[in-house]
Amino acid sequence: MLQKFLRIVSIAGHELYEIMHDQGVLTFILFLPLAYPLVYGAIYHNEAMMDVPTAVVDDSQSKTARDFARRLDATQGAKVIQFCTDMDEAEELMRQMKVFAIVHIPESFERDIQRERQTRVGLYINMASSLYYKSVVLAANMTVLDMNKDISLNYLGAGTKQQNRVSRQPVQYYYTPLYNTQSGFATFIMPPVLMLILQQTLLLGIGMSMGRARETYRRNLHTLHQLYQRPVEIIIGKSIPYFALYLIMAVYMFTFITRFFGLPALGDYVTYLAVIVPYLLACIFLGTVLSCLIYRREDCIMIFVALSVPMLFVSGVVWPASHEPAFWRYVSYCIPSTFGMHAYVRIHSMGASFADVYPEFRALWIQAIVYFAIACLLYRWRLSLVKKKLITLFEGDYENERLAI
Repeated sequence: MLQKFLRIVSIAGHELYEIMHDQGVLTFILFLPLAYPLVYGAIYHNEAMMDVPTAVVDDSQSKTARDFARRLDATQGAKVIQFCTDMDEAEELMRQMKVFAIVHIPESFERDIQRERQTRVGLYINMASSLYYKSVVLAANMTVLDMNKDISLNYLGAGTKQQNRVSRQPVQYYYTPLYNTQSGFATFIMPPVLMLILQQTLLLGIGMSMGRARETYRRNLHTLHQLYQRPVEIIIGKSIPYFALYLIMAVYMFTFITRFFGLPALGDYVTYLAVIVPYLLACIFLGTVLSCLIYRREDCIMIFVALSVPMLFVSGVVWPASHEPAFWRYVSYCIPSTFGMHAYVRIHSMGASFADVYPEFRALWIQAIVYFAIACLLYRWRLSLVKKKLITLFEGDYENERLAI
């Protein structure tokens, strides 16, 4: 047992030495996990889309229409930057990307209201980004609801302040957004992206290391030293440095990044660590399995980077898993980030307990065990190929020597 432990420690020490002396691997496993969260957090720091540039086409030219435009401009979602004479002028501004929404007030706007008819306001939004749509539609809806209350109150006639207040809003409602109080994009996207960064940089770092080994040891996965003869010990030894480094990175993201950007943090460390341990192991063993198929350092960059966005979309975080095709939902079950993202979002943003994330915890351990077993089988296969190759070379040298004699 002691000898096994010493061999594993020796393999881990050698792997750590190789990591620290390879600038490419260091870039992926140290620089990117430290820098990426800061970059993403800085980009989405404003949380919500506010003051979307909006053009107004006022064909009514009435006091009520001007009041509508003024109230719309007073909202947080839209900012009226220009009044246009017709729709052609407003559409040209949208084509030039100077405005992202157009509000068309018809000529009969005030006349319809005075005659107690329902009037309409046209809303045209650049749907190149759904964020513009959300902000402007909410702003327009709030403006319409606010004006409807005043119009209804005018037709009811004068009354006491209490009567006017009740008439203006007969049913009072409270809007309380749960888990994302600002309805912000950063609070929505940052937690799952952090888990994806851990996985993808791990895959890249392990892939780069494997590619270097194949280039150094003539397409073998490791040196032919006597330490590297037992697949289980090799996998465990190589995994220890990555696990230790990324456990620090995971704590860094859960604490510093969360506090620095003011993201909600309702979960506790114990639950988070309980989930992050199998998550990191599953990612490491998956990276080991995939890296067995990589023969050049550059291959992992092209493959793993290209898979980052698909992994985010099939996870069921950005788009609900209930509305995904069954095939892609089952594919997502093979990726650690799928369960890691859901668990982290529930812990980080919703304050979930360990019992709440137990299904994800169990799935991650299953992935870790399965990928560990596959990695051991692949290493055993590679070792058998190397031994056969050595035996063939030895027999060939022996035969040449015998013939020479």
